[in-house]
Amino acid sequence: MNAPAKLGLYAVLLGAVLAGSVAVGSAAEPVGLSNAAPVAAHQGMSAGGGTIPGLASAADGYQLHAAIDTLPAGRATTLEFTISGEDGTVTDFDIEHTKRMHFIVVRRDLTGFLHLHPTMSADGTWSTTLTLADPGVYRAYADFVVDGEKHTLGTDIFVAGTFQPTALPAPSMVADAADGYTVELDGDVVAGEESTLEFTIRRNGKAITDIPEYLGARGHLVALRDGDLAYLHVHADEDRLEFEADFPTAGAYRLFLQFRHGDQVRTAAFTVDAREASR
Repeated sequence: MNAPAKLGLYAVLLGAVLAGSVAVGSAAEPVGLSNAAPVAAHQGMSAGGGTIPGLASAADGYQLHAAIDTLPAGRATTLEFTISGEDGTVTDFDIEHTKRMHFIVVRRDLTGFLHLHPTMSADGTWSTTLTLADPGVYRAYADFVVDGEKHTLGTDIFVAGTFQPTALPAPSMVADAADGYTVELDGDVVAGEESTLEFTIRRNGKAITDIPEYLGARGHLVALRDGDLAYLHVHADEDRLEFEADFPTAGAYRLFLQFRHGDQVRTAAFTVDAREASR
């Protein structure tokens, strides 16, 4: 897609997002970061600050290069990308939770979550098959480790077509994971300090305790901050679905919990409000 056409597509999609946001805002009080304290320009997704994970395509000496940034709706497409560093294309990645690359894709209204694991060729080109069913603007995150240091780079993917943004669901401590599975969240989410989040899985009302490992852990949790989609990826305790996570600012976050049961990876999505720490 040439530059003018790409800008035109972005303008159409952005207009749809803004129109949907106005409609939602007129119907109900928004749930998000609008009532939170302003985020500092270099504040990170942990209390310690630093680069904000996932908000830039280049950070900490690394850059994400995607071969394409526009996909057709509902059609399987091969997406290729590379990670460059100071010495050119990076080919030596550490293994983190059985994989050298975790590739997360979510639409910017926090729907359509995908967790993929691309394969890398000898020249450092990563590739994965990606199917995005619905039009919109998506955020893609390359989550990787080099020389023991974790990095997350992000880029936008455009899918043309009629786009109706979805309002962020209200905060809830229970989520549906399909096929009779429900997940309950227990924990107090406090901004600026470590929060313990524990999840209980039930199927048809009965607690499930035989959760096998998925990618070397009992479960995986991705948290995205409403508004700018700042990124946090944490893994569970070895023996149970318990996570320690730092939420940098008060406001709304969308949590995506993934676990394996019944030979299938399942996803439960929650909206949580991180509250300000008591002074």
